[in-house]
Amino acid sequence: MKFDFFNDSTPPLIGVDISTSAVKMVELSSTGKGSYRLEAYSIATIPKDAILDGNIAALEQVSDAVKLAWKLLGTREKRTALALPSAAVITKKVMMSSELREEDMEVQVEAEANQYIPFPLEEVNIDFQVIGPAANSPDEVEVLIAAARKEKIEDRVAAAEDAGLKVVVMDVDTYATEAAYSLVANQIPNKGKDQTVMIVDIGAVMMHINVLHDNKSIYVREQAFGGTQLTQEIQRRFGLSAEEAEIAKRKGGLPESYENEVMQPFMQSLSTEVARALQFFTSSTQYNRIDHIVLAGGCAAIPAIDVLVQDRTQVNTIISNPFQSMSLATKVKQQQASLDAPALLIACGLAMRGID
Repeated sequence: MKFDFFNDSTPPLIGVDISTSAVKMVELSSTGKGSYRLEAYSIATIPKDAILDGNIAALEQVSDAVKLAWKLLGTREKRTALALPSAAVITKKVMMSSELREEDMEVQVEAEANQYIPFPLEEVNIDFQVIGPAANSPDEVEVLIAAARKEKIEDRVAAAEDAGLKVVVMDVDTYATEAAYSLVANQIPNKGKDQTVMIVDIGAVMMHINVLHDNKSIYVREQAFGGTQLTQEIQRRFGLSAEEAEIAKRKGGLPESYENEVMQPFMQSLSTEVARALQFFTSSTQYNRIDHIVLAGGCAAIPAIDVLVQDRTQVNTIISNPFQSMSLATKVKQQQASLDAPALLIACGLAMRGID
């Protein structure tokens, strides 16, 4: 019944982000005083259509990718933190009396859950966390309840366990993003305090938007746009298979016309989508502006994409690098780590769960 979305765990844990197109792993260690060292990271491609709409459609293929990523990581650690896509998790904030004991809260959480979860309770895992005192009521606390279908959790756990790993924590990708953002906030004036910051994580098929005000999440949304559109255009234009196009996209070697005829239009589309997300946010909330945009995900590694987005939106835009102020293990290559960093935001946030 209960599943630890929120439980802090003992160190260390490998952060494992199973996204639509790849398994990404990050291993951190603590260097004291809230500082981290990047021990290792790895990225292993997941075959096309093995994950559809955030659901694992081909367990064996995903498990093989997890196995490969773990092998590339070169660690002996097998304990992991995974995340569910936020679309698979129902969350709700409720008020409860601050005098309730934990077990009484658990009973009340189940009663609350009955009202807003559209599935039988035996089909879901529920967890809750006390956020803190309620703003307008001194004798109440604000409690965050999270619930997910058991099958969604079990699929991800099976993919990791079939690869020989042990799942200790199941998080939610938006929470993992926020955890890693605390490291990226160093790149923002005043560390993001009193600012409204839009994190745009551009994945293979979805653009995940998470807006934080004063470093607290106030808005989450998804838009259908991602790096797959670039891959498909490369396939169409140059007559390549999906695999060949993906490799060419990462490694280069395409005809000269690629830059002007394929890459530039894709970058324009991407900046238009970010501008759309920004407009949607300001028109549908009480906030009338964004102070900073943080680009993450594989597409954030496109050279000069931040300049284009900044020109288009007129908002200061940076590329997320959660490793920027970390020390690096000798086997981690700094230049490559900076290139891969934007795609590793969620995996990094998950790895942070293993360090108190």
